[in-house]
This record gives sequence, C-alpha cells and structure tokens, in this order.
Amino acid sequence: MNDTKILIEKIIEGIQEKKGKNIVIADLTQIEDTVSNYFIICQGNSTSQVSAIVDSIRDFTIKELHVKPFAIDGLRNAEWVAIDYSDVMVHVFLPETRHFYNLEHLWADAQLTTIEDLD
Repeated sequence: MNDTKILIEKIIEGIQEKKGKNIVIADLTQIEDTVSNYFIICQGNSTSQVSAIVDSIRDFTIKELHVKPFAIDGLRNAEWVAIDYSDVMVHVFLPETRHFYNLEHLWADAQLTTIEDLD
C-alpha cells in the first residue's frame, strides 16, 4: 500500500512537471471488481502536451522508483492515453475527450481527490 502511495506521488509529479491540469485521484479500493485500485485522471491542452505528460510520468516512475508501466495505450492519436501500473491506472486526456468519457462520473462511487493545479 505504501509503495502505491509513493507511485501515485511520482505520477502526480510527472503530470505537474509538464503542466497537466485538473488532476483527480479516484480511490477504487472500496469498489468490487475494478481493474485497479486507483485511477489518476488529468488533461493536457494538445496532443503534444498529452504525449509530453505521458513521457514525464514514465520518466519519473522509472528514475525515482525503477517502476515501468505494464502498458501504455492511445499514444498514436494522444486524445486519451491510458498508462497501466497495475494498482494504478493513469488516464491523460484532451479536455473534450475527457468531457465526453466523463470517467469521474462513471466512478462516482469512488472517493475522488482533486489535486490543485500548479499555476
């Protein structure tokens, strides 16, 4: 559990390093049959920013924790990229794609924590 908290911290740092916005952590630990225990949802304003956020997250987790994602999906069009760290799934969206899929609403039973934007 402690390792997961540290992983989440490093993922958040990676997002903030590239000015990712509207970061939400969804704690799914109290919900049965979920694909992971935590979702981290954020957004970038362009496909190039989304890709940069994904690279930054990967760099932070590899350098600081020696942890690589199991899979990264969606980089080709970079409208919604999912990064799988098993216990933690990271979703990096373009704003309109995030609004369309509305994962926060989908997981409304989860405890949601909003991280302040660094401006």
